[in-house]
Amino acid sequence: MSPAFPVPVRPVIQQPPMVEEVLDDAERETLKARIKTLMKQQDAVLVAHYYTSADLQDLAEETGGCVSDSLEMARFGHAHPAKTLIVAGVKFMGETAKILNPEKRVIMPDLGAECSLDLACPADEFTAFCDAHPDRVSVVYANTSAAVKARADWVVTSGIAAKIVKYLHQQGHKLLWAPDRHLGDYVQRITGADMLLWQGSCVVHEAFKAEALKKLRTEHPDAAVLVHPESPEAVIALADVVGSTTQLIEAVRTLPNPEFIVATDNGIFHKMHAAAPGKILLEAPTAGEGATCTSCAHCPWMAMNGLRKLVAVLENGGNEIHIEESIRARARLSIQKMLDFAAAEKAGHIQLGD
Repeated sequence: MSPAFPVPVRPVIQQPPMVEEVLDDAERETLKARIKTLMKQQDAVLVAHYYTSADLQDLAEETGGCVSDSLEMARFGHAHPAKTLIVAGVKFMGETAKILNPEKRVIMPDLGAECSLDLACPADEFTAFCDAHPDRVSVVYANTSAAVKARADWVVTSGIAAKIVKYLHQQGHKLLWAPDRHLGDYVQRITGADMLLWQGSCVVHEAFKAEALKKLRTEHPDAAVLVHPESPEAVIALADVVGSTTQLIEAVRTLPNPEFIVATDNGIFHKMHAAAPGKILLEAPTAGEGATCTSCAHCPWMAMNGLRKLVAVLENGGNEIHIEESIRARARLSIQKMLDFAAAEKAGHIQLGD
């Protein structure tokens, strides 16, 4: 029997004010031209998350970079010959890029761009939780620090979490899960695994309101509801598609519906419009009973990224990601397990069954 150790209480995260970069066309083009010159001089490539600004996403693609989810950003950077990786996103994404690319310089527009899930799971508290339950395999979401990844047995993304948890469950393992309680609950419900859940949550996804979503769906009966599994159970229950950022973009591209109600960060709309320009996209509501804001569908830490800050870091240096080698090496092992599992499952070497 595991030693008595309470599941950590739900942490309170103070999020910064929302401050989005606003540029006129002239300044935008001047900044982009300067960035392109500096990137060539420094042998740099830009990888941007779906939740960053349209300006950064466009610049990444214009310069041969990548716009994707956090893991693919790191994998793209690993395959690209550039010596410098510019990561436009939040800090754990920069750390993941460095974990997989230790030989490269990894910089970010703003190292203060944190993540509520990462902040909600301090490494010392997570380590104590794991130590109290040595009989359980620890599985952490990618939205965690390098130190937490180093302590974990497995790292997963939202797109592969259920498959890996199901595999471990079928092998007879009991699990610890961190940090997102909503994603963990979703995975637990669809796999039946024995999981102890950390109590973190994403400030964006937790804000979506089920009752207001029901009303919006009534007003748009032909719309498909797309939900990221970091959302509350009541919101997930209303979804036509539950999936990762990449899977939700693919749903907009392939489903025949003329409209989509999207329950994830609205930064993803830029890529969705590009993938399916004729489709109508609606933000899932964050207002309603229990709401703390009118519209919370954008991450304030993601909004810290911008062209002005990118110019500054390329001109002045700094904002480089550094990870102690012992931590980086251990974190790489837990990530590599996921990568190896994904490759084996794709090749048909792992059969999960029903």
